[in-house]
Amino acid sequence: MSLNHAVAWIDHHNAQVLQIDAEQVVGQKVKEHVHYTRQHGSSVRSEHEFFGEVCDSLAGIESVLVTGSHTAQADFRHYVEKHRPTVATQIKGWETVDHPTEGEIVKIGREFFAQRGEMVPTPRIG
Repeated sequence: MSLNHAVAWIDHHNAQVLQIDAEQVVGQKVKEHVHYTRQHGSSVRSEHEFFGEVCDSLAGIESVLVTGSHTAQADFRHYVEKHRPTVATQIKGWETVDHPTEGEIVKIGREFFAQRGEMVPTPRIG
């Protein structure tokens, strides 16, 4: 299933990509694959592979909100702007959050896209 909006929570080792609309959530987790070598820069290469996998998981999604720690977002933003300009155009916002639950991530995403007029909020019953 492909939805038009996603909110991604990212740190330097894990990412959670949640495709959302007003009622549905489809989740995907991406984990870093560390390749230790004696070669200089192997940690940078591992991080780039991880960020590349996160970008791949965003393929076909029109609007993305990226959340996470300030440093992780800054590193991911730098990677995206330098290596994946197409993904950079999909990202509509950046929000600094610590370690939210999946429900909190979904709520942050729905509120963000509702404020932009891209998603109708789910009416509350009761």
